[in-house]
Amino acid sequence: MKINLVMIVKNEERSLGQCLEQAGGLVDEIVIADTGSTDRSVEIARKYGAKVWEYEWKDDFAAARNFALRHSDAEWNLILDADEYLLPCSREKLERQIYDYSARYGGRWIGGLLRRDFWKEEGRTESSLTYLPRLLPRRACYFGIIHEQPEETGPFLKLPLEAEHDGYLYTDKSRRNLEYLKKAVRYYPEDMYYRFQMAVTLRNANMSQESLFWFREFYNNASRKSGYWSEGVVSYLYALLETGTQSGLSEAFAVVKREQSYMQDQADFWFVCGLFYMKLVLSDVSLYIEFLPRIEDSFLECLRIGERPGGVTGTGSFKAAYNLALWYEVSGQTEKAVKYYKDAAVSFEPAGERLKMLIF
Repeated sequence: MKINLVMIVKNEERSLGQCLEQAGGLVDEIVIADTGSTDRSVEIARKYGAKVWEYEWKDDFAAARNFALRHSDAEWNLILDADEYLLPCSREKLERQIYDYSARYGGRWIGGLLRRDFWKEEGRTESSLTYLPRLLPRRACYFGIIHEQPEETGPFLKLPLEAEHDGYLYTDKSRRNLEYLKKAVRYYPEDMYYRFQMAVTLRNANMSQESLFWFREFYNNASRKSGYWSEGVVSYLYALLETGTQSGLSEAFAVVKREQSYMQDQADFWFVCGLFYMKLVLSDVSLYIEFLPRIEDSFLECLRIGERPGGVTGTGSFKAAYNLALWYEVSGQTEKAVKYYKDAAVSFEPAGERLKMLIF
């Protein structure tokens, strides 16, 4: 079995060496399409034995991926970006899983890699876990000028591969991506995936109000079965809360009621519900007092569900415990507040600070 690492690269000298170092033991060859680097990226790639092909950038990420894939002769191609670093996994273990899946599903399936993303928020490093399609069979290709996806009909199957991604800590590509997304929504007007990406990108660029048009487009037209539905709904709710308006709360209320039965097993959803009910009650206590218990219920539901891939780290554990403790503290339930601050403090420094203030 031959497995190649296939990448597109441009000016990635900061991270490329570490990426190739940590992936090298799993692959037979490294194939890189360089899209116009002016730093040491090509030199670093060749140092690790990579076959580097020059590619003239055409404002199309899928086209660049497909160019690189055409230069790989492997049965399976592992796709990474230069700011992604594989965690240790033996080649033997990976091959065993590939053979097992191929025996059951044939040669047309996609392998999923579990990626932990890191970013900064309010001075703290946050993270989330997501499964991404990253091991492709020979002749598989990509579509989409940005946020490109594999054009493969086989099943999506989880592999024993994990990676850490630190690119969001160093660069914010929201503004750049917006220009590509504007083209994508014109070229693919029926594809709700690009509506979703436009909405999320605008919100990440601190343009929550502008994102709402696209969130509504996504929400009213996308399928609940789509792989991005849950993230889209949760992000939509956050964008509505960030407007700070009564109309935003009313719209969020309608979404929460509609989605409760569909997203009941997702901690991220219940976490934003807890924040929503807090804001709703505080907006008019006399009018919304009946929803007061739902604050506690929502964060308890987060803890019941626990941490799962696909959400922000902490919404099923320490973040939910911290918000629950805050709620108990302001409502005078000190004993319960202490308990949940202690639970959260193991992983969340602000909980320890609140705990000291409460005890001493």
